[in-house]
Amino acid sequence: MKTCLLVLCLIATAASSVLGETYRAPIQRTRQKQQRVRPAPPITRTEVDGVIPRGVRGGNFLQMFNPKAPAKYGTSQEAVSLDPNDPGKWKGIKFFVFRF
Repeated sequence: MKTCLLVLCLIATAASSVLGETYRAPIQRTRQKQQRVRPAPPITRTEVDGVIPRGVRGGNFLQMFNPKAPAKYGTSQEAVSLDPNDPGKWKGIKFFVFRF
């Protein structure tokens, strides 16, 4: 009986060493996930107009006050707000104009 038990233990030990685990992880090729490039959300710039932005864009701010300035600096009609009740009479100067 003891020999039978000893032989069974030897067979179990031999089988476990053949089928035993190795301490290495199996190598698996992982797919590299391609990250989608998301397009930027459409951003519309609000149009800013008026005396100060036009002077900054135009280069020479003082030419806006020159009555004999070239046409690229604009006219005075673009810089003033007119009174709706009395056409031709100006009511104020448009420093900043935001259009939606």
